Amino acid sequence: MQPILTPAEMAEADARTIAAGTSVDVLMERAGHAVAWEVRKLLGNAYGKRVVVVCGKGNNGGDGLVAARVLRGWGVRTEVFELEGSGSKGVPEAAFDRALERADLLIDAMFGTGLRGALEGDAALVARRSADIATVAVDIPSGVDGLTGAVHGDAVQAVATVTFAARKLGLVFEPGRGRSGNVIVADIGIDVNDASIGFTEADDVRAWLSSAPELEDSHKWKSGLLVVGGSGGMTGAPLMASHAAMRSGAGIVWCAVPGADAASCASGSEVITKAMPADANGALIGVSHDVRDALSKFHAAVVGPGLGMSGLTRGVVRDLVCTLPLPLVLDADGINAFAGEPDLLQQRPAPTVITPHEGEFARLLGEAVGDDRIAAARKLAAATGCIGLLKGPGTVVAHPDGRVAVNGMDGPWLATAGSGDVLTGIIGGFLARGLEGFEAAVAGAFVHGLAADVAGHTGLVAGDLVAALAQTLLALTPTL
Repeated sequence: MQPILTPAEMAEADARTIAAGTSVDVLMERAGHAVAWEVRKLLGNAYGKRVVVVCGKGNNGGDGLVAARVLRGWGVRTEVFELEGSGSKGVPEAAFDRALERADLLIDAMFGTGLRGALEGDAALVARRSADIATVAVDIPSGVDGLTGAVHGDAVQAVATVTFAARKLGLVFEPGRGRSGNVIVADIGIDVNDASIGFTEADDVRAWLSSAPELEDSHKWKSGLLVVGGSGGMTGAPLMASHAAMRSGAGIVWCAVPGADAASCASGSEVITKAMPADANGALIGVSHDVRDALSKFHAAVVGPGLGMSGLTRGVVRDLVCTLPLPLVLDADGINAFAGEPDLLQQRPAPTVITPHEGEFARLLGEAVGDDRIAAARKLAAATGCIGLLKGPGTVVAHPDGRVAVNGMDGPWLATAGSGDVLTGIIGGFLARGLEGFEAAVAGAFVHGLAADVAGHTGLVAGDLVAALAQTLLALTPTL
């Protein structure tokens, strides 16, 4: 995984590098050259091109000054504006606007990842003008919080961001991610190999999937999955998860839903449906003997999609989850069954992936996710003892041991009914294949997003994701 650093971690890495003998001036020279090179590539050539550079007072501004000098050496006509102090002045509006009218590109070198709060004065003016011209940001778009990606007021809109040594958290979470454009990570000689947060890449997923047992060398029950979910009128959710699991490598899937009529209506595909005890409204009130007797045959389980929380359901779910001796994905109302009592999940006898969205997170822990999604995901993992997958733009997966992975393979097109059930099924299928919980969750989030790319974003519905899984997984198959 590509390393991701918090602003504090980046400052520490800078300090270690300088203490080891690389001067600030050398690092600034390398950073400025990296920015200039990416700008030149965007311009296509140097002859006759004009660039405006706005520099702050710190190291970020120093990087911009180096970039301006290098671009001039290549023949680019470069005009530099330098902010004074906090950015409240230093950029005469009329002169700046005239320069922009002539320019092909703007370089934002005002503030780095240490900025907190809103831009002021001329810095805010520059941020507003960036929407009207191709802009390259140095390290992070000014106005974006380097820790959370939050924007408080105006912020630069970049077509590309040249960041140094590693991605920063503000570049991977919205709205900062959307402000950053194409992110280029430039190596300037800073060691960041001890990062605890990673950005998932296709090669990571490819390696994990290739390490799982091959289905042709195994009996179907070696990768069997049990899915428990559904309620009156809500059998589609567990079935969606079940079909996604089968496409993701589960050799056999039992989909256990409350009510004989519901199980009968849901039958008729590769997924085997089993009836569970239900009340008059179709709510789960127990676990059937045939399902309980077969538990030892499965390799993993999914609990939650479409369950509802009516009648006795909550107690049945809690008892099942706390005693089920299988790797588990706990989703939707399976999570809601533990609202306010996350510590009960510490009793789980096998690895567990828990997949809340922001509302389920708030019900479970009694607090909002907030701006810091890394801190929230780590709190989720610590409170439950589970691998916490926090859904949303920039899905975060946190292990109780502190490891964190951020998924950039997502988008607003995944905000469609049933999409979360597909994600749950993919992770369940990967657990059934034998992947470890953290790898299954991280790979599941990546494959879920990649399947949307394969299916096409326009008019996307959850069933399209399931249909695209075979082609998606084929694209992740190692080539010899």
